Amino acid sequence: MKQNNAFMRGRLLPLLVWIFGLLVIWETVSWWLLNVARTPLAQSKLPYVHEVASTLWKYSGTLLKEGGATFGNAGVGFLIGALAGVLLAVLMSLSRTIEQLAFPYAIASQMIPVLGLAPIIYGIVRDEQVSRIIISGYITFFPVALNMLRGLRSVDPSALELMHSYAAKPWAVYWKLRFPAALPGLFSGLKIAAPLAVTGAILVELMGAQHGIGVIMLRNLYYGPSHTYMFWSTVLVGALLGMASYWLMSLAERLAAPWQPEFRPKGGGQ
Repeated sequence: MKQNNAFMRGRLLPLLVWIFGLLVIWETVSWWLLNVARTPLAQSKLPYVHEVASTLWKYSGTLLKEGGATFGNAGVGFLIGALAGVLLAVLMSLSRTIEQLAFPYAIASQMIPVLGLAPIIYGIVRDEQVSRIIISGYITFFPVALNMLRGLRSVDPSALELMHSYAAKPWAVYWKLRFPAALPGLFSGLKIAAPLAVTGAILVELMGAQHGIGVIMLRNLYYGPSHTYMFWSTVLVGALLGMASYWLMSLAERLAAPWQPEFRPKGGGQ
């Protein structure tokens, strides 16, 4: 009971106070724009939160279905991109030559704006599902490879020398030493990439797909002020999908690497 009270005081209660305060400020500013400042298209600029919540509830079935399509395709692309990033990081950690050959091109690939790349991929593939997977994988690939490589090279040299003194085979060094040491770096990359993968999938849907939360978002943007609340609902659903992907990676990190300081009860104490 004491631990629960401490949790309420330490983390949950301040969060709830912040959320409540932001909602009150939002509703007040929205009312002021509409009734006092009489700003044109006031509800399009900052709609009432309760109206958006009502729309979310009313069209929850449609939003869940379309959001699920977006999240599913983004998830597949994210997994493919993450696997490719991990594989490249391992290869670069094994060989400086591979790193010198591959790393500059990996960096150069990130110089291409996703906003420009998405219509190119969609125009070539002509398949909305495959396009979403490719873009999500493309966004995921680089942060995972970079953080994984950094983690693989973060091994304590004395531990490495100890394993070499026992004539440990390379796969044993990786399995027992380098991979556990790389997990925090890997999950840092995954937590960065997961929300971006969702954003990439939505971006492709805006190019003219048939299903997905981005499709509903674009249609309601075209309909104008009469569909303001539905448009904002799709924006919130997109944000929630990104947050959900981040939370999933945080949960996976807690399960895979529970020894990290932030997961210990006393924040790093032994």
